[in-house]
Formats: sequence, structure tokens, C-alpha cells
Amino acid sequence: MSTILRQHAETLFAQELDELKKQDSDQKPVNWVMSPRAVVTYLVGGKLKNGFEVSPKYIGNRRLMEIAVATLTTDRALLLYGLPGTAKSWVSEHLAAAISGNSTLIVQGTAGTGEDAIRYGWNYARLLSEGPTEKALVETPIMRAMKDGKIARIEELTRIGSDVQDALITILSEKSLPVPELNTEVQAVRGFNIIATANNRDKGVNELSSALKRRFNTVILPVPDSMDEEIDIVKRRVESFEKVMQLPAEPPALAEIRRVVTIFRELRNGVTLDGKTKVKMPTGTLSTAEAISVMNNGLSMAAYFGDGTLNAHDLAAGIIGAVVKDPVQDKIVWQEYLETVLKTRDDWRDIYRACRDLGV
Repeated sequence: MSTILRQHAETLFAQELDELKKQDSDQKPVNWVMSPRAVVTYLVGGKLKNGFEVSPKYIGNRRLMEIAVATLTTDRALLLYGLPGTAKSWVSEHLAAAISGNSTLIVQGTAGTGEDAIRYGWNYARLLSEGPTEKALVETPIMRAMKDGKIARIEELTRIGSDVQDALITILSEKSLPVPELNTEVQAVRGFNIIATANNRDKGVNELSSALKRRFNTVILPVPDSMDEEIDIVKRRVESFEKVMQLPAEPPALAEIRRVVTIFRELRNGVTLDGKTKVKMPTGTLSTAEAISVMNNGLSMAAYFGDGTLNAHDLAAGIIGAVVKDPVQDKIVWQEYLETVLKTRDDWRDIYRACRDLGV
């Protein structure tokens, strides 16, 4: 068994990708390893003609995935936009894996990301000894994607400074990357495109210029529509985590997942599921990704500090940690929800007591 903590999508789902390629008879864009229809099937799951089951990577509106894939067949780049924890990076990775067979050509956006992370850099030892030469040039993931006709990924685009963001304009509009020091340029090979992600909690941090916005087609990834949809997402991701980490714990009961998702949805929406009681909303997003994290942490607690069976005491600290981000405002929100909602549910007494006993 692999000792890698988190394998890339193209490795982890290699069997599914291989099977899809074998069964794929539709036309493929240049340098794509699969047709657009097969890419969407890989993302949303389905049964192939030979009976092989493809697991869903994105549980939600299929049309959103079709729009995203169609965008990448054009000269427009793709921007996946939405709240934190709505699977933007997850979808970006799987799109690149299915289209290019390589999800690793990635630039992580931060406030410190410079233009050399987008365009190219230099090996300064060689630059000083040889001057500007091709051997002294350090290629970025975007430059390599342009040369090979693959998908490049940019995470958290709006965290990158506006002046650095604009280095993308020539790349996206002209499909070329000038290298004036060598009096040359890199021209993108067909198949090249960029998938960027951004979350709307960062709105106003480094807004995209209108020129750059025009180069992107934006697909907004929403939070899961229904309770069952969100539970299914959490269940699948937790099962994957448990398998990779080889935890000596029993798989979590669906009832425990349902309770965590219920708490998160009620606090996120400001009302209980039955619509009868309004509740205050905390400052955090309480996303599906955070629900997954709470379940994973609970499994670890059960495995190493419990009897191997997940219970309310294993989950309590994780739930409180996800809800109470602001020690003043969120603490009030949480205590009110605890006393007015959880306490009133007879079959939730165990989770009420476990949370109350932590004294937050």
C-alpha cells in the first residue's frame, strides 16, 4: 500500500480514468486524454456501457460541470468561484487530471506571489555566470502547461496582487508568453488553458481587473442544495480519509454524520431545519469541508482515545472549534443554539451534554 499521505487525483483514480479512456469513443479536443463527455462522467459519476461504476467526485448540478468543461474547450479560461469549502480546488484538480492526465501544474496564490511565479524565473547562479540563457531560465507551471498543451491551475487568484494578476492578460489573450531577455516567446500549444479558483469571502481583497475578468468564464459552485446531498459528500470523503489513514476505528454511523451536517446547515442558514426556530449565525462559513474535517477529527479521537466507535464526545470539540471562530461573538451564538435547539431534542441529549461539558 502507498505511504503517500495524499495521492494526486490521476493516481488515486487511475483505474477509473483508464476505464473511461477505453470506453470513450467521442471526439477529443487536441491534447485532451478524454472527450468532454467522458470528463463530465468522471466528475459526476455514472455507469459505463460495460457495467463499470465511476464514482462521483462532484455531487451537485451536472450542468455546472458541463459548463466548466465546455469552457476549457474554448479560448476562455475558467474561474471557479464560491464560498470557502465548496470543492473549488477539488473540482479544479479533477478537471486537470481528467483533461491533461496531470493535476500538478499549479500556482498557489498568496499575497507574496510574485510575477516570476506566473511568467518565469531565473537560476541566479547560472544567470551571473552565463548571462540570460535558456538553461538559466526557470519555467513556471504555467509556462510548462503552455509548452505541453495542458491545464494549469491557479489557487486563490484574488489573493494575488493586482499587478501580478495582470501578468496573465497576455497569456490568456495572446496565448503567448514573451521572454524579452532572450528576445523570444513561448507560444501556447493547443490544449493549454487555465483553471483558477477564488472564494467570495476574499471579495475586495484583490479584485480582478475588468480586462482579466473578460478572459475568464466564471462558474459559481454553490453549497449543497439538500441535506441528503451534503451528507453523501461528507460520507464519501470521510470514508476515503479513513481508508488512507488506516484508522483503527469503525466507519462512522450515518446518524452521526447527519447530526453534524444538521448543526452546520442550521447555523449556516440561521433557522432550524423545520423552519420553526430562527437562530443566530456565526462568523464562519461552516462549509461542507469543515463538516468533513469535524468527522475526520472525531474518527481519530475514537480510534486513539476511545473504544474505536465514534460517539458524541468524540465529535463535540470539533463541532465547537468549527463554530466558535470569534471567542466573543461566536461563543454567544453557540451557547444560545446549544440551549434553545440541541437541548430540546430528546435523541440529541448525548451531543448536548458532550458540548456543554466542554464549557465553551
